[in-house]
Amino acid sequence: MLRAAGVGVGDEVIVPAFGSIEIAEAVTLVGAAPVFADIDPASYCLDVGAVEAAVTPRSAAVVVVHRFGRPADIGGLHAVGQRHGLLVLESAESGTPAYDEVARRRQRAAYLDAKLRGVCTPEGGVGHTYQQYVVRVLGNGRPDRDAFARALRARGVDCWVPVKTPVHRMPEFRRCVSLPETERAAEETLALPVDAGLTKRDMQRIVSACNRLGGLLQPAL
Repeated sequence: MLRAAGVGVGDEVIVPAFGSIEIAEAVTLVGAAPVFADIDPASYCLDVGAVEAAVTPRSAAVVVVHRFGRPADIGGLHAVGQRHGLLVLESAESGTPAYDEVARRRQRAAYLDAKLRGVCTPEGGVGHTYQQYVVRVLGNGRPDRDAFARALRARGVDCWVPVKTPVHRMPEFRRCVSLPETERAAEETLALPVDAGLTKRDMQRIVSACNRLGGLLQPAL
């Protein structure tokens, strides 16, 4: 899409650092430079204000990634694009699931929203398909979230860290840039299962395990 739009050498493309490295790699493949902007802490997608603050005379495009099944503020981002003459490209993390699968995921997400204690549940937002159900384990940083995850797995609950290292901290794209919401999300977020095949007993086990832990574990010394 970038190459077809004429983006190339000397251009800058504003991208998120919270997510996979492929977007930044695609920018470099066409000869442009990725510029990382911070995320909105509720949607985990690019923040409109952060994107506008990242615009320079070399900016040619913005790549918007819809994260975890929740759409970005595409209207606000298109408005930024129009003000500054930027191309706004959209990317999803994976293919759109079937309607009945989305309905079951939303049902399981609603159950977790109502039952979980001690973790911050996600804000649903319009159109959320819950490709991942991402909570926050609040504390003093990554050891607390990781200890919580280990304890959940020990109780038979599958869980995973959705973004282990933001792209601007990876060796290939290391940047001295302030992205506080991106780094906070990388330290606190944990994905819990909401697959359509989960039974009611499975969901009860997830809730019981999370609530029994109280939402915060200090790392062992």
